[in-house]
Amino acid sequence: MKNMKTKVQAFGRFLSAMIMPNIGAFIAWGLMAALFIDTGWLPNASLNKMVGPMLTYLLPILIGYTGGKMVGGQKGAVMGAIATVGVILSNPDMTMLMGAMAMGPLAGLVIKLFDKAVEGKIRPGFEMLVNNFSVGILGLIMAIVGYRAMGPIMGAILIVLQAGVQVLVEHGLLPLVSIFVEPAKVLFLNNAINHGIFTPLGAENVKEVGKSIFYMIETNPGPGTGVLLAYWMWSKDKISKTSAPGALIVHLLGGIHEISFPYILMQPLLLLATIGGSMAAMLYNTVFHLGLASPASPGSVFAYVIAAPKGSTLRVFLSVVIASAVSFVIATPIIKFASAKTTLEDAQNQKDRMKAESKGQTSEASEEAAGDQKAVSIDSGKEMSADYALKTIDRIVFACDAGMGSSAMGAAVLQKKLRAAGIEDIKVDHASVSEVPANTELLVCHQDLAARAQKSAPQARIITISNFMAAPEYDALVTEIKNAREQAL
Repeated sequence: MKNMKTKVQAFGRFLSAMIMPNIGAFIAWGLMAALFIDTGWLPNASLNKMVGPMLTYLLPILIGYTGGKMVGGQKGAVMGAIATVGVILSNPDMTMLMGAMAMGPLAGLVIKLFDKAVEGKIRPGFEMLVNNFSVGILGLIMAIVGYRAMGPIMGAILIVLQAGVQVLVEHGLLPLVSIFVEPAKVLFLNNAINHGIFTPLGAENVKEVGKSIFYMIETNPGPGTGVLLAYWMWSKDKISKTSAPGALIVHLLGGIHEISFPYILMQPLLLLATIGGSMAAMLYNTVFHLGLASPASPGSVFAYVIAAPKGSTLRVFLSVVIASAVSFVIATPIIKFASAKTTLEDAQNQKDRMKAESKGQTSEASEEAAGDQKAVSIDSGKEMSADYALKTIDRIVFACDAGMGSSAMGAAVLQKKLRAAGIEDIKVDHASVSEVPANTELLVCHQDLAARAQKSAPQARIITISNFMAAPEYDALVTEIKNAREQAL
């Protein structure tokens, strides 16, 4: 069972890695639809002509390009884009996002295998010729494969999925999806569900009616908001009670749901609260036929309101309120009368182990990374003594798995601390742990990503943390940099 969960998590990571870098394009398309379609905020027949082609061509090609690049590098990216065109044209009346998610990586794999097969066998001077024509010829072949084979297969799969969804909607069963989605979020299985199924199906809905309820299932911040609010009001544990307000702000306004997971893991019965809140919101959404015009990413209340179609802003906001209220009511007796089985720190460590497993690491590897945290933060990569690089460094890179959520939050916290210490010339960037810039000298990441960070940036000193919001390593690093600069004067 554990092995199966790990495989599903790995599949979810792979899917999300294709979707997440292109979420901005999804949002741009969704906002364009919300504004310019016939029932939009600013109906415009001329500008509305862009909505269809963006969904039919731009989004699938971007996904195919990204998927190909993940497997076969830049050549794989070009191959993925070429092959995706074949899939699109095989079913021009259907949105081939899922087809692109299959065809892009497959095309990238083909060029990767070809390059491996001819490695060391190309005569000097013919490298560019072989590289260019291999992409052109194999890209042509993969486009034909997409048109003749993959397109029809994915079209049939989409028809089956849409029929299943229609049954759920017609019989009012969609709220039951929350029973699976909310536990999946805590188990880090949400990416496989959200990006693999909800996003493509949601895009098809928006194409037809200008909105989709699928964009409101996993991303609603209400269930977690209710739990955090209950901790703030009723928790007997001083640490969780005082930290809950800050976590609530990050969760509700910032849309980073992961920050609520340790609080839920402290009392697993709180899953009943998140499930109840989500089901109540979905029932409300179903009754009033609500939906969003684009993915709410991250799952912030601001993203919810912005993505609401014309005339439904208040009702969409009430969906978050309802989920929060129901979750709070259910969570209150659980938190108020049940003694915590674990401390917040224990729950944080449990979440870290589960997240490590979701990224393909073993629990032992996670524990070893945690145990070696101090050693990693001092000795990893190139030795960076106080009299060498700290006095001249002008950039720090903060890395997380996707390079968008927790790393952006951590980078902002560290940047604020640097400025508070009077250090204005150091910029803190955020990036995916798999795509750390080659010239990075100082890298900050979560302790579970230490091994991947060392492979990605062997030349860098790596600072590992366990808490994005309140890591003591932030203050230690700021003090170290400040002391190094003072000694250099």
